Amino acid sequence: MIGIVVCASTATIVMALGLLESSAAPFDKAFATQRGAHLATAFDSARTTAEQVRQAAGRTEYAGPFAQATVDTSTSPVFLGTLTVAGRADPGGPVDRLTVWQGRWATAPGEVVLNRAPGEEGTDGHGLEITAAGLPELTVVGFAHSVTGSADAWVTPEQVEALRPTAWQMLYRFPDAATAAEVAEDQKTVTRGLPDGAVLGSLSHLTVKDKVTSELGVFIPFLMIFGILGLVVAVLIVANVVSGAVVAGFRHIGMLKALGFTPGQVMAVYLVMVSVPAVAGCVIGTLAGNLLTRPIVQDAVQGFGVTDVSFAPWVTAAALLGMPALVVSAALVPALRARRLPAAQAISAGTSANSGRALRIQRWLTGTPLPRSVSLGLGVPFARLSRSALTLASVVLGVTTVTLAAGVTMSVNGYNNAVRPSYDDRVEILAGRPPGMPVMMTPDLAGSDMTGPPAATLSDADDEKMLRSLPGTAAVLAMTQLETEVAGGTQNATILFYRGDTGALGPRVLTGHWPDAPGQVIVPSRFLNQRGLAVGDTITVQAGENRTELKIAGVVLTNNDDQIFADWSALGVLAPGTRAHSYQVKFKPGTDRASFTTAIGKGDSGLRVMPPRDGTSSSAAIIVSASVLLTLVLGAVAALGVFNTVVLNARERRRDLGMLKSIGMTPRQVTVMLVTSMGALGVAGGLAGVPLGVAVHQLVVPAMAHAGQADAVDVLMEVYHAPALALLALAGVVIAVLGALVPARGAARLSIATVLHNE
Repeated sequence: MIGIVVCASTATIVMALGLLESSAAPFDKAFATQRGAHLATAFDSARTTAEQVRQAAGRTEYAGPFAQATVDTSTSPVFLGTLTVAGRADPGGPVDRLTVWQGRWATAPGEVVLNRAPGEEGTDGHGLEITAAGLPELTVVGFAHSVTGSADAWVTPEQVEALRPTAWQMLYRFPDAATAAEVAEDQKTVTRGLPDGAVLGSLSHLTVKDKVTSELGVFIPFLMIFGILGLVVAVLIVANVVSGAVVAGFRHIGMLKALGFTPGQVMAVYLVMVSVPAVAGCVIGTLAGNLLTRPIVQDAVQGFGVTDVSFAPWVTAAALLGMPALVVSAALVPALRARRLPAAQAISAGTSANSGRALRIQRWLTGTPLPRSVSLGLGVPFARLSRSALTLASVVLGVTTVTLAAGVTMSVNGYNNAVRPSYDDRVEILAGRPPGMPVMMTPDLAGSDMTGPPAATLSDADDEKMLRSLPGTAAVLAMTQLETEVAGGTQNATILFYRGDTGALGPRVLTGHWPDAPGQVIVPSRFLNQRGLAVGDTITVQAGENRTELKIAGVVLTNNDDQIFADWSALGVLAPGTRAHSYQVKFKPGTDRASFTTAIGKGDSGLRVMPPRDGTSSSAAIIVSASVLLTLVLGAVAALGVFNTVVLNARERRRDLGMLKSIGMTPRQVTVMLVTSMGALGVAGGLAGVPLGVAVHQLVVPAMAHAGQADAVDVLMEVYHAPALALLALAGVVIAVLGALVPARGAARLSIATVLHNE
């Protein structure tokens, strides 16, 4: 039992500490190696000169200014979105030293190097041709990686002039840049004296670090709290086991001392007894924690070109040394009791009868109308109050774990359903693409049998009119998207333009309001948090040759960090004449989906109804699976604590059980008595563990959301309701009964002759 508990606790703690260490270690290592930029800033070349931005930097360590251009690859055979291209003579320099890991650096006209991390998708395109309307053709000659994310691609300084640059890029390293406030103050220093509006955008290294570590960061609070709960349960059960072993072994202790064992040697017997399984469980748990966490951190490590996925030595050392020490500490108090116990008292204590408080309570319960087996069972916990208290604490923590896991699961599923909704009363329709634009294939089409780009036969206006005229249509929403570049580093963003019934079919607005003017947008909270922005701030975006400033008017409930939502009126500024490339239609209750989709095809044969969405993300699936697994493990551990208590109680009450059976108590009544003794603790544990689990949930979930660069919205927090809480309270009874049933049935099968003969 001790080995299992320690193994589970150690594995969970190793996973939590390993993720904590691994989430930031690859970035920090790569950032130090490349002398990454603490701040990447884009300046409007129409308002400033290279000499002005260089002089403004003063004595600050910097690289640049590099001429920066935006290249739209929508007309290229290889679609790479909108690229930020900087002109650099070489990959070295005092700041942002690039790692060319495949091919070579661009040294001649027509050559380009793409920013890709080793192992990243799209790194098999050496020699590909990139074309853009009205710009020279570029050939990929190599791949380099910038941990700062300063650009999507690099060309020679001479070549960038042919790409019609519109900005200067400056990369800075500051003596003090550990906090956002310090970076903001440093930015004021290097931009002092420049014309108003000269800064198009900037990107802090803290923002980049938060973004790349956010996916792993979600797991850390979750695993850490489960690890702590596991540690506490381990301590309680170890203390219970050793305490019970001391009580059950009174005669053994007395005989050891009578034979000449010193008090210290007797104490050592019990400490070694728990240390052996504790060390074994600790070693297995440490290995399991390392193996289970490796796949989770693999992506983060590969993203920085680091192949070593092992944890820092302190993680393994803390587990291998800390857990056995914790187990020994938990066993120390009952072991000291064995040390102090005189030999004569220990031998006589083994045959002494119980009396006192437990006997008085038992007599009182006998006078109640309860069945005799139930009344006797309810009095059992009072015979050993300390043991019962430890068992109750284990049950409380087991119920707390179940409540927390259920809450986390409901929060994750609720959030996932809110940001990736799947409805039975609506269909999504792909309408095609505007001339000269790439097909915007979405993950919803993955695995479908759709081949080739659809092409609507009607105009945009006629398609929307046709959809609204179909029998059963309740609401229609038209949508198109545009790949843009957010000024300041490689901050790509997709702007989604909506037209129609946004109130019924658009994403949910959390704060602020839906854009009601061309210069307004709403964004997810992750977009704000990862870029250090707030509602009311202005961002500069560029699509092709068109650049505009957009004011953030609100926050929308989605999980993507690179999406911007705008009203259709804003499309005329960045891409005038663009038609909707998809529609979303909600139909009225009672409308047959198959008939409705058939009618859509008859109205416009070029429209394609998209298959239903698979709304489950990989992160959500991992968290839910981990919740279920850890709940089962810790619930089983709590049940093992109950198991241990019933075994000890049955051993101590063998004489009583034999006498009860000799006067007519049946084996079933013996089972009911022992199960009832723990069932009472289960009821109390359920009533105490549920509110404790809810309280822990209210602390853990916001921490998970914050680590994931999101906000703790109502769909995450308001998940517990009365029926669910009532069912969760029964978890204590389930844990207690399951833990007590096997030893209770074993005690019930003992024959009267065997028990009384042994006595």
